[in-house]
Amino acid sequence: MDDLERFLNDADGLPPLVHAAIAHAQFETIHPFLDGNGRVGRLLITLLLAHGGALEQPLLYLSYYLKRNRAEYYDSLTAVRVTGDWEGWLRFFLRGVADTATEAVSLARQIVALREEHRTLLLANRAGGHAIKLLDALFEQPIVNVNSVAARVGTSFGGARKLVDRLAALGILVETTGQQRNRRFAFEAYLRLLDA
Repeated sequence: MDDLERFLNDADGLPPLVHAAIAHAQFETIHPFLDGNGRVGRLLITLLLAHGGALEQPLLYLSYYLKRNRAEYYDSLTAVRVTGDWEGWLRFFLRGVADTATEAVSLARQIVALREEHRTLLLANRAGGHAIKLLDALFEQPIVNVNSVAARVGTSFGGARKLVDRLAALGILVETTGQQRNRRFAFEAYLRLLDA
């Protein structure tokens, strides 16, 4: 672990992607904990990429790629330990980074398109500035109630209730509780994008 810690803190001129790939393989080989090694190992990738300057924000998560390609992932890590096949591991890892980055760019474009589509809908229906402000807030907090909308938009409870009802009537928000009181509303189109 001491050697790994030194390696984590001193990339010794390695490109950040290669550094993260080697560190992940070494961490998974050491397997220092009884539980949670996989989660910590995957988090380590993102943190090293951010620390090394490959990411401005820690927003690239390889977890889904590794899960989707689990057999190849395990085989590649095993090949490093058994035969020293670092090239095979690096090819697999770098392909995962490329695939994940491509998917992230596609998702970002879909989110921007969704925002513009809903913004256009609000403007076409002569919704005011509070509606646009709420739409922007929904991309940070896609599940809301009337109180949270009132606080976020800066309006009264009654004004927030009318605003939420208007966005629900336009299909932007969907009521999720089925109750008359303490209702919650979801920005379902956005949540579906994130789920996919």
